[in-house]
Amino acid sequence: MNIDPKLLEILVCPVTKGALRWDAKNQELLSDKARLAYPVRDGIPIMLEAEAREMEDLEVHK
Repeated sequence: MNIDPKLLEILVCPVTKGALRWDAKNQELLSDKARLAYPVRDGIPIMLEAEAREMEDLEVHK
């Protein structure tokens, strides 16, 4: 599954209001600035801070 590029342009991190990038391997939207990874379940981005996981140092800015 891929995220529509137009949707990716519209979505922002709810914490920082910054850009997100798509991680197809893990099916997550990544916020490098907040160091959070938001899951995408059944094609629906779950944009809740409580549902996000903290990213490891190695994942930031890949």
